[in-house]
Amino acid sequence: MSPSAISIFVFGIYIALVGAGFLFIPNTVLPIFKFPKTNEPWIRIVGILVAVLAFYYIVAAQNELTIFFWATVIGRFAILVSFISLVVAKKAKPMLIMFGLIDAAGGLWTLLTL
Repeated sequence: MSPSAISIFVFGIYIALVGAGFLFIPNTVLPIFKFPKTNEPWIRIVGILVAVLAFYYIVAAQNELTIFFWATVIGRFAILVSFISLVVAKKAKPMLIMFGLIDAAGGLWTLLTL
């Protein structure tokens, strides 16, 4: 695997773990990040969506899909900007920015290896 594929693969594993946590044990995971516990289905739906995204990342990494790598760089920086915007608009808790920073760090890693 190329260095950029490794960055995508590692990020895929990270989001697979996040997705599984939101799907199977959301009320254990949410308080770790200072989010309230919930019994609403939205968190499990997010878990499923994130797990599917993880699958895309892992398959793209294994197949050296460079165009996908470039698209994720843009998307992961857009996520940070979007999360900051939600916090500034008081539509989300500041802890959400941490997820955006992790995404942007992964995007930067990929960018530097492309």
